[in-house]
Amino acid sequence: MAFHFFPAAFLRHLAEIRYHLERGGLIAYPTESCYGLGCDPRNYRAVRALQRLKQRPQNKGLIVVGYSFSQLRGLVAPLTASQLKQVEATWPGPHTWLLPVSKKTPRWLGGRNKTLAARVTAHPIAAALCRALDMALVSTSANRSGGKAAKTAKACRSLFGKDVLIIPGQIGLRKKPSTIQDLLGGKIVRS
Repeated sequence: MAFHFFPAAFLRHLAEIRYHLERGGLIAYPTESCYGLGCDPRNYRAVRALQRLKQRPQNKGLIVVGYSFSQLRGLVAPLTASQLKQVEATWPGPHTWLLPVSKKTPRWLGGRNKTLAARVTAHPIAAALCRALDMALVSTSANRSGGKAAKTAKACRSLFGKDVLIIPGQIGLRKKPSTIQDLLGGKIVRS
């Protein structure tokens, strides 16, 4: 399933996207370096469907993106002023932080981890999607585990067929996935 829109006409399709996500549906959408495969992070059934489709183990954590830190606040523990300053210096952008989870964070998002991989996206379509839906989204690369990430809507259709609602658009110019950094230890997990 796919539809075409320009960002200005985005709101015409918002009800369809929202309904799809509420029913536990999956979406594919352009991000900074590839298409992201996403769902409502609070919907266990949707997260499990995403993991099955990707053939991804449940114990591996997932990345959650938002258009602002406010969309991520309910999923992460409160940060100190200096931690917040460090994180916000890299956002919006392709920098994912491993942040301590809040007590309200669904266990299925972090896998075995006590952290949540979170990012404020700089991609205009991904950001507009999170903003218009007023929610953060799971954002994992649109591929089967270990496979090459899809870079186009056509590649997503080929990979996932009708199992995913595809939101077409251009991916960003970044060649590599986002950097992942542990906030508490400072270690770069992926560069």
